Amino acid sequence: MLLWLAEKLSSNDIGILNVMYQLQFRALAAAGLSFMIVLLLGPRVIRWLVRQKIGDSGATDAEVLRIHNQGKANTPTMGGILIIGSILASIALLGDLSVSYLRYGIVVIIWLAVLGGIDDWLKLTAKSRGSGSRQGLYAWEKLIFQLGLGVIISWFVYQQGVVQGAVNTDDVRHVLNLPFQRTYDPATRELSDSLWFLSMPVFIVIGTLIISGMSNAVNITDGMDGLAAGVSIAVSVGAFVLATIAGDQGWAQKLLVPYVGNADELSVVCGATAGACLGFLWWNCSPARVFMGDTGALSLGGIIGYVAVVTRQEVVILLMSGVFLAEIGSVMLQVGYFKATGGKRIFKVAPYHHHLHLSGWPEQQVVARMWIVSVILVVLALALVKVR
Repeated sequence: MLLWLAEKLSSNDIGILNVMYQLQFRALAAAGLSFMIVLLLGPRVIRWLVRQKIGDSGATDAEVLRIHNQGKANTPTMGGILIIGSILASIALLGDLSVSYLRYGIVVIIWLAVLGGIDDWLKLTAKSRGSGSRQGLYAWEKLIFQLGLGVIISWFVYQQGVVQGAVNTDDVRHVLNLPFQRTYDPATRELSDSLWFLSMPVFIVIGTLIISGMSNAVNITDGMDGLAAGVSIAVSVGAFVLATIAGDQGWAQKLLVPYVGNADELSVVCGATAGACLGFLWWNCSPARVFMGDTGALSLGGIIGYVAVVTRQEVVILLMSGVFLAEIGSVMLQVGYFKATGGKRIFKVAPYHHHLHLSGWPEQQVVARMWIVSVILVVLALALVKVR
């Protein structure tokens, strides 16, 4: 909106609006704006959630954790509306809505926020709706909508390589980008001969798995005060850097990574996401005054996965998201082993952050150390971009 306003008033030589043409300024401004929105509206939204009695029941499968979480009962959840609302407001004001990648990103955010919101609402109002009421969406129901979103968005992203009605099978936007792989020849800046270009079905499968998988991974990580928000900040900053590089032809060719035109506009989304999570951390740090719930967690994971698909940096962003992957991996291992052995467990309880807690680590220590690991992984992943 502000970029549009700057274009309309450009003839009036209003110098202060000229900064709207600078993408880096808009991205950083989006981070600051989303942070301030969450910070300022936090108390009002928390009070509203309390009045609606939208609180966390503290329910868990482990008896020890059930006792521990009794102190968190009735803490307002669905705080993700703060995160999502501030991200969307920042994008609307500071993003270039004429860019397709930005519009697709908005679809991802809203789709998963609505899905998570429905799940949260069913869980949190089950008691008031009487016995027999549904305790949230079934896992298969959520998965269908997540996979459906992944298929649709991946198809649209792939179509960005369509030129005059025909798909350019050698478009760099369809490349499988692997670590240490050179997209361009360092001397000629021509495409490397060793690239693997993905067909539409393979591209859609990979994109769907990344978007839906990351959405679930962040949701599973959201189990301790400040954990998912803090890790999301680190990964969003890393994604911000990758989007900026991918959308700049000079930097992309210099670093020998795929150049994806207009992908740098997603840096506004990443900046807004990092700022919103930072603001939410103000209210969500221990002891948390509000939880994000599925409303926020599903969207955060989905947008991280979406940026990975657009920038062709799936492997790098998965490395940045190592904490998220370890969390969802621990659940998959626990469930699989439990079923295969007739009741035996690998961890005391899954996801892994609860196992660490039951092993004697204080909750704040678990959260802080996972933040540290995430920052280290982001630094290593960005260094990997340079090593070609």
